[in-house]
Amino acid sequence: MLLAGQMMDRPLLVLPLLQHAARHHADSTIVTLGVEGTVHRTTYAETYERVQRLAHALVRLGIKPGDRVATLALNTFRHLDLYFAVAGIGAVCHTVNPRLPPDQLRYLLSHAEDRLLFFDTCFAEQAAALVAGVPTLERVIALTDTAHAPEDGRFGDLLVYDTLIAREGVAFPWPEFDENTAAGLCYTSGTTGLPKGVLYSHRSLVLHSFAVAANGLASAGDVLMPVVPMFHVNAWGIPHAAPLMGAPLVFGGPAFDGPRLFHLMDEEAVTCAQGVPTLWQGLVAEMRARGRRPKALTRVVVGGAAVSDAMIRAFEDEFGVEVCHAWGMTETTPLGVINRPKEKFKTAPRERQIRQKLKQGIGVYGVDIRIADGEGRSLPRDGASQGHIQVRGPWIIRSYFKEDHSPLTADGWFDTGDIGTLDPDGYMEITDRAKDVIKSGGEWISSSMLENAALGHPQVAQAAVIGVPHERWLERPLLVCVPRGAPPTLGEINAFLATRLPKWWLPDALECVDALPIGPTGKVLKTKLRERFKHIRLE
Repeated sequence: MLLAGQMMDRPLLVLPLLQHAARHHADSTIVTLGVEGTVHRTTYAETYERVQRLAHALVRLGIKPGDRVATLALNTFRHLDLYFAVAGIGAVCHTVNPRLPPDQLRYLLSHAEDRLLFFDTCFAEQAAALVAGVPTLERVIALTDTAHAPEDGRFGDLLVYDTLIAREGVAFPWPEFDENTAAGLCYTSGTTGLPKGVLYSHRSLVLHSFAVAANGLASAGDVLMPVVPMFHVNAWGIPHAAPLMGAPLVFGGPAFDGPRLFHLMDEEAVTCAQGVPTLWQGLVAEMRARGRRPKALTRVVVGGAAVSDAMIRAFEDEFGVEVCHAWGMTETTPLGVINRPKEKFKTAPRERQIRQKLKQGIGVYGVDIRIADGEGRSLPRDGASQGHIQVRGPWIIRSYFKEDHSPLTADGWFDTGDIGTLDPDGYMEITDRAKDVIKSGGEWISSSMLENAALGHPQVAQAAVIGVPHERWLERPLLVCVPRGAPPTLGEINAFLATRLPKWWLPDALECVDALPIGPTGKVLKTKLRERFKHIRLE
């Protein structure tokens, strides 16, 4: 017979993360470059006071436990307020990607049955279009003060955030409820169909916060700047993990370009920042233009897409900024693996270090990972056997919002849609998305590895690889690149790649374009490239 432990059974809830910071790190700062261009400074103590006022306002507006509240907002202190106030009263904070097309925005809010919409004034057009298009939407609130609120009549009875909470008191009587209650809702990007909702529980978000803090995605003692948007998988959990550690936060608001990122990081002494490769390309260009890094920056975390050899060398060798590779997805909250070097790699030759850094990393505690073949059989962790990457854990999706069928395998694993390997040291390396892998003559060619190698060519600024039909081999690689300066030839590219990749991987065709199609989460839309180049047939 099992013997029960005798510890208190206290629920893991999101709000106590902020309460902890307000109590023990009251004066730690939260700095925001606002949508209007001004810099706002607050603290965890002040944030908790606003959150209590906001909770009163939400209840006064009729929001009940389980109701969904949508946000159409950038990384700001007001958006952070919503994270905690909405979840704190037992409702669900639905962060919406404002970069999505209008029809998808209407679909998301209608599918979620959102009752309120909070929006930054820079998204007034999108918000106005949603007022009439979402039947469940009752009120819209502009995340600003009265001086900057929209004045047209498209919103009906528009509420203004600062005015809304100013009239409320503090000392909100927070409810206590089951830790498996829903707290947040994010939708997948919908690149292969309609977006799917991922409903996070309080328990999953709190456990994920501990994983973020324990594994270096964010660290106590850092000044943190999540450049990844708060509407994209909860900014990788940084807004929840930072108050857990009492770490100062810097929010860039509309700052996604290199010059503004550099300036804000420099002024606010940011030590660690998190973002996707497309954002870091702009920062690297600005650092090169200035001849230095932001004065306090020591580490960047790269996720959302694979980091390239060229980016690692730029940050680390030119400017002494450590690159930390990580991987996850909306369905994994998102942290699944992170690449912090083991001791034996710290003293390895530089080329060996970089080769290891190009891998996504080691699974964090709480996330089990396996590589499986087409029949679901586990493959060896030998660094060579490629298969489907499957995961399970306490912050991994069990089912999609409002969908009856399970996305899990028969034995309870979630198939990520990625193809990759696991090496004997536990490092996972994604070699491709299952839908993007190029099947040439019965063998697999990794489009992502080919892309990263091509980015090392001095005449290649951006690269994407897709498979095109071949008369003999079924599929062969087409390299689509944005040139840096004079466009390279296919021969020049392949001469460069031949020393880095198997020769049978080398692209059979090259197309130079002015720009690659980028989706709302910063990833290249290969579906559009396939459509554009569907006329190409090789023989």
